[in-house]
Amino acid sequence: MNDASHLAPAGHLAPEEPVAAVPAADAPTLLVKIFGKDRPGITAGLFDTLAAYGVDVVDIEQVVTRGRMMLCALVTLPAPGTGTEGDLRATVHSWADSLGMDTEIISGVGDNRPRGEGRSHVTVLGRPLTAQSTAAITAVITGAGGNIDRIFRLAKYPVTAVEFAVSGAEPVALRSALAVAAAARGVDVAVVPAGLQRRAQRLVVMDVDSTVIQDEVIELFAAHAGCEAEVAEVTAAAMRGELDFEQSLHARVALLAGLDVSVVDKVRAEVRLTPGARTLVRTLKRLGYQVGVVSGGFTQVTDDLKERLGLDFAAANTLEVVDGRLTGRVTGPIVDRAGKARLLRSFARQAGVPLSQTVAVGDGANDLDMLNAAGLGVAFNAKPVVRQAADAAVNVPFLDTVLFLLGVTREEIEAADAMDGVRTP
Repeated sequence: MNDASHLAPAGHLAPEEPVAAVPAADAPTLLVKIFGKDRPGITAGLFDTLAAYGVDVVDIEQVVTRGRMMLCALVTLPAPGTGTEGDLRATVHSWADSLGMDTEIISGVGDNRPRGEGRSHVTVLGRPLTAQSTAAITAVITGAGGNIDRIFRLAKYPVTAVEFAVSGAEPVALRSALAVAAAARGVDVAVVPAGLQRRAQRLVVMDVDSTVIQDEVIELFAAHAGCEAEVAEVTAAAMRGELDFEQSLHARVALLAGLDVSVVDKVRAEVRLTPGARTLVRTLKRLGYQVGVVSGGFTQVTDDLKERLGLDFAAANTLEVVDGRLTGRVTGPIVDRAGKARLLRSFARQAGVPLSQTVAVGDGANDLDMLNAAGLGVAFNAKPVVRQAADAAVNVPFLDTVLFLLGVTREEIEAADAMDGVRTP
């Protein structure tokens, strides 16, 4: 039958579609809890036992930790003619006893209580994650009026990453409160509002020097010009926000005047990717994300990185070359603090991604406008002024830990790499 006139209006179930049973707020329900050694068939066995009583399943949750499981099932009372609540309790206890499992059955009414407003994902990274720091973080959540609805481990290495699903606390206020506790305890904490936007395809834009790569590119050039120490001093002051970036850039580039253009290939060979950079980009691309870099450095290096990593976007300053030598000048618009934010917006337009769905990652003061403009700004091993302003801070030397802030687990990363024959570091 091709006639679609029987279909229900959009947003409504067709009359013949079964509607999930949702118990009334005052309808009796049973919470069945099973504890014990995990093994195949426990979940199937419990629900096979419950099926004899015609119950409807309202909610299920199962957790396995070091081979020990806890299975919780919220179900309705037995259907008429299938037996009494007492019969169900006796049967479930007998089944669990035969398997050496412990059982608790709690009477109640209705479904779970609704989650509070102000829902967020709180990701905590520790190396290690201590009981003391966990106590401090969870106490702040409670103090902010939040309730921890679920806890899930995202990774056990290179850091321990744990995600808390929190409700009842306003995300911005919670982020501010947690930032203080995290800094005091030496852990990293990110607060991301819950919602569909977390699962949407995104644009990720990263700084290059000391973020995607371990080096400061201009210092690599300066080493070949014999002025590395002088350039490094000016660079550090600029990244701390103590000097105007454009003026400092011109001053540093002027010291490179006269270098043979062959130095570009030498510098490219010297560039060291930050640990986890390839894994981060590879995983983001698998997820359908678009990825770009913006740099106060030079296109002579970022263009090469774009090709090596398979990036979608790359922008930087360009060293002027005349007659095979660097002139000590740059050409075109300067990519400075404001320029990085403009490029983020430009990349987002080209990618068809709203600015709220962008992620920016950087370490220096000239990244601040970009981090503030993005939907999620991540300070990566950043200067104090940047850590204080960013939405999230990561202070471990592994760039792929940014994936944990997006809810991606280490197991998912490794499984995808294994399917593609890639050896995960």
